[in-house]
Amino acid sequence: MHTIRWVLVIGWLLLILSLFYDPITYHLTNPSNLLSPLRDPLPGVLVQGEYLEEKPYCIGARLFWGMIVPTAVMILLVCGHETWRRICPLYFLSQIPRALGLKPRLNIKKNTWLTRNHFYVQFALLFIGLNFRILFINSARLALGLFLLSIIAMSITIVFLYGGRSWCHYVCPFSVVQTVFTGPRSLLGSNATSATPKTITQSMCRTVDRTTNLEKSDCTGCKYPCMDIDAEKAYWNDLNKPGRRFVQYGYVGLVIGYFVYYRLYAGNFDYYFSGAWTHEENQLSTLWKPGFYLFNQAINIPKIFAAPLTLTFTVLVSYWGLTKIEKAYRAYVKKHNPQINSSQVLHRMLTVCTFIAFNSFFIYGGRPEIMRLPVAAQLLFNSIVAIVSTIWLVRTWGRSFEEYQKDRLADSFRRQLSKLPINISQLTKGRSLDELSSNELFILGSILPQFQKKDRLQIYKSILEEGLKLKNFTSSDSFEILEEIRDRLSLSENDHFAVLLENLAFHEMWTKETMKKDQNYGNVHFISSNASNNIG
Repeated sequence: MHTIRWVLVIGWLLLILSLFYDPITYHLTNPSNLLSPLRDPLPGVLVQGEYLEEKPYCIGARLFWGMIVPTAVMILLVCGHETWRRICPLYFLSQIPRALGLKPRLNIKKNTWLTRNHFYVQFALLFIGLNFRILFINSARLALGLFLLSIIAMSITIVFLYGGRSWCHYVCPFSVVQTVFTGPRSLLGSNATSATPKTITQSMCRTVDRTTNLEKSDCTGCKYPCMDIDAEKAYWNDLNKPGRRFVQYGYVGLVIGYFVYYRLYAGNFDYYFSGAWTHEENQLSTLWKPGFYLFNQAINIPKIFAAPLTLTFTVLVSYWGLTKIEKAYRAYVKKHNPQINSSQVLHRMLTVCTFIAFNSFFIYGGRPEIMRLPVAAQLLFNSIVAIVSTIWLVRTWGRSFEEYQKDRLADSFRRQLSKLPINISQLTKGRSLDELSSNELFILGSILPQFQKKDRLQIYKSILEEGLKLKNFTSSDSFEILEEIRDRLSLSENDHFAVLLENLAFHEMWTKETMKKDQNYGNVHFISSNASNNIG
């Protein structure tokens, strides 16, 4: 992965360099170059009733907007944010201060406003960035190059000030896209719940131990729960965080508004699908020209105002409309299923929004390049988009926080069972513990009462201890969360409180030791100060 990151970073820097100086690639886009797959077969397109002639151009902006950005979005839904975070060139460059051994100047946790409202900040930056695309940097190569360099400088500065992945978690506008398209889990992403405690999971920060030549955690604890350690845990934790609903609902409108504006501006969709906007000459000279062209008539609102007005309108309408739909759906579901919790209803709405946003994006995203392919290849791509998004929708729709908790408990249960001197294969017809589902594991737990109570108590104690360490639950809500396991192991309420009291002193000692010896891991957890009262 380190090599792949270096290759991508070098490629991205070369692309940025080509925006400032490129004496070669304009030959590839010459319409008369019949051997080049990058040439433009159409002589030009109509923009606001005037003919925009195609001329040879350098391909840097076209590669970035037409190929790299759509590929990143596809990676997010299919492979997950963990793959993207490990190959993202911007993340790699943002870690320069860390690679140089520079310590953070500030503590990100003390910036409570940013840590609480980062969704709004990141969405605002994404909104500004899309307006910049339309107005300044879609085809103005010098402006795009300076824009990308400024983003790199910003990311390095944020990490220099706050350390860790503070840029990725709290500032990066593309993080909004990651949040929207990953959801609780991607199609091919790994499952952090099955990992043993203190192992390296998903895309968490890591380094190589020079003595053992093995990877080890390099987490600084800049965010908890961290999306890079356990994406699904972070998803459920952030579900009701300020701005989370706005980000998802607003993003749908932002995607639709961005692509529709090309039609409102040019008077046709040929302007967008031709890709002429990636190499339009003198883009900056259009800022004060009419920003709308409707019914063969230019609307005298300057483009510099028309684009932000369009995106603002679509974002607000999308947020307002989807909020109303959520309210109606919530009332309908509550009527037919009073037991469903509010978070589950919101999760389903966000899931549908991701499905809509993904398909809306690929109706337009990357189309200037896709439409150069044979019709069969275009239909194949359309099928892939529909299939992967539908599979993701079906897989994600029924997911719940309760299922996530159950999976975590099941994996902890599995680890504890493996420690017992019991021939499990005799009870499972030769199947190993790893082959058993969550439900099968809990059914297996019903058989365990035939064994000594000390073994069942040890299993329960280990599960409780691990859950408290990883902050999967607190001492106060552990009684309810572990109820099913307690029933399966034929343990009483008194057994639970006895185990909790026995481990309270251990956890307090563990916290102190962790703070001293394990500050870099980022999973420093605390037992609630009123744990004794809760137990009582």
